[in-house]
Amino acid sequence: MGEAPHRIVLVENEADVERLKLPTETPVAYLTQTTLSVDETRGIIEALRAKYPHIVGPAKDDICYATQNRQEAVRDLAVGADVVLVIGSSNSSNTARLVDIAETFGKRAHLIDGAQDIGDDWFGEDDAVLVTAGASAPEDVVLACVEHLRSHFGATIEQRSIREEDVYFPLPLELRVV
Repeated sequence: MGEAPHRIVLVENEADVERLKLPTETPVAYLTQTTLSVDETRGIIEALRAKYPHIVGPAKDDICYATQNRQEAVRDLAVGADVVLVIGSSNSSNTARLVDIAETFGKRAHLIDGAQDIGDDWFGEDDAVLVTAGASAPEDVVLACVEHLRSHFGATIEQRSIREEDVYFPLPLELRVV
């Protein structure tokens, strides 16, 4: 938005779309933040298209695939959980959305940076705990949280996958060791 502040309007929800007062002949386009909730974004885009049928959007869905996959997994797996632990940074939109999704299912959800943040009083004796992480959470931090649940609470671990991520991003040529 900093590049063209007088030509860009931030729309964060469907109510913002309703408040837009653009002349009908105005060319309109939209972009989305890649870590927004897929569901929330879909509703905003539908509202924009209804109000401005000539609107232009990205050629493809520009929500990050890793973010989409994690949101889908929380929607599918939270149903069977009592508590959801989301591992990631508190300033990450990606992880905040995972917490929001879990809470829409009525689950107790906690955003944590790592095992040191896990509260002993968060769990009942027979609680099923869903552990998920933001796309940029380091694997070793996720594994340390799982190990904490196992060692401190006697957790039995069951790994479930909703979608395999097999995207490979090679290092730039300048950084590769030949």
